[in-house]
Amino acid sequence: MPTRYALIGSGHRAQMYLDAIAGPHADVAELVALLDINPTRREFHRDRHGAFADVVLAGPEQLEDVIRDQRVDRVIVTSVDRLHAEHVVRSLEAGADVVVEKPLTIDAPSARAIDDAIDRTGRRVVVTFNYRYSPRNTALKQVIASGEIGEVVSVTFEWVLDVQHGADYFRRWHREKTNSGGLFVHKAAHHFDLVNWWIADTPVRVYARGGLRFYGAEAAAERGRPPLPERGTHDGPHDPFELDLRSDERLEALYLEAEQHDGYQRDRSVFDAGITTEDNLTAIVDYAGGPVLTYALTAHSPWEGYRVAVGGTRGRAELEVVERAEVIAKDGPGHSAMHVDPSAVAVTAADAGARQRGEHLVVQKHFEPAREVEIPDGVGGHGGGDALLLRDVFVGPTDDELGRPSDHRDGFRAISVGICGNESLATGGPVDVADFLGLDLGRGGHRAPASAASSSTGAVR
Repeated sequence: MPTRYALIGSGHRAQMYLDAIAGPHADVAELVALLDINPTRREFHRDRHGAFADVVLAGPEQLEDVIRDQRVDRVIVTSVDRLHAEHVVRSLEAGADVVVEKPLTIDAPSARAIDDAIDRTGRRVVVTFNYRYSPRNTALKQVIASGEIGEVVSVTFEWVLDVQHGADYFRRWHREKTNSGGLFVHKAAHHFDLVNWWIADTPVRVYARGGLRFYGAEAAAERGRPPLPERGTHDGPHDPFELDLRSDERLEALYLEAEQHDGYQRDRSVFDAGITTEDNLTAIVDYAGGPVLTYALTAHSPWEGYRVAVGGTRGRAELEVVERAEVIAKDGPGHSAMHVDPSAVAVTAADAGARQRGEHLVVQKHFEPAREVEIPDGVGGHGGGDALLLRDVFVGPTDDELGRPSDHRDGFRAISVGICGNESLATGGPVDVADFLGLDLGRGGHRAPASAASSSTGAVR
């Protein structure tokens, strides 16, 4: 019998899971309910697939009734980040397992509430980290796990979001830090999970700096930038930082036509007053086994991608990824967000400048020349990572020597850095992860040997 699913939070992120249920995993998964505060959004997703014609549509307040009446086995949580903990805990207590989009939650009290609910109910929670499955990230994991560069001593990780993708976080609900935990939690949870997984270690101390330096009314005024209209959806000329929802049929249907029900506006000005999410962040993270991570995130870069350098006792591995080489303003009635995230789709525009899209993994041992490691081609979102992740979610993980499948402990470890980073921003000092979170993050503070693939089994509790 197929596993019976309900999904709560039918915004943009829901589509990946719903397409998987209606498509490649229809033989093992059945959608029985869609829950959202907004009837237009849940109806939009129901109507996209004929297989969903008879699904129950309900509001979040009906979650427990839906789980009981529809005999739901698992709930997929893709709601606003600040609601993840509530929806996870309620689902567990109502008798369903949970698949939750990252981040698992946004602060220490809600993390403890999830942990308590898992202990109390014995139910399972899977946190989805598709970046682990991307071939380039897997290739770096394999290099580290092989022992070729020795024991890991340091990691330097810089992630830059461009002025198309990065700006989008400041148009929508993410702009208010209370909704998302800021980019330290919402976006960087992916990045911290990668580091935790790459080096098979647990973060123990965080010191962070950062602020709102580019977006927002104050920063814009300091640069002499004139304000934009409150919304990007309007007639007439458009600024490159505006988003006109009418330029994308999907965004128009999901958000512009849904505003009448909840008042949510998806196209706010990125130079408004009231934005509380930082656009520049740095952190120094100590790990239990000894390595130190130096991390930086910028949300207003002219190009998008990331650079990672892993220093070991025998050498060094360096990964550079250019996901979009430039953002070029185009004439037209309004900017389209169809390709906001260049890692999630194939961006076909030709590179025009000196920077070229691509990815390179270079390994160099002491007293040897550098060599480039071949990265297999991946097909689909996030370099093919989405499809591999969804197979593990819906079919079940196979034996994976790299430990890519993730459970709630991985989710806690991923958000621990950002949550403690936010506390460090507030206090100005370093934050002890275990003390502040009040959680057992597992792994006992011991790294896997350099020759081992991973200390994580990938098992789901």
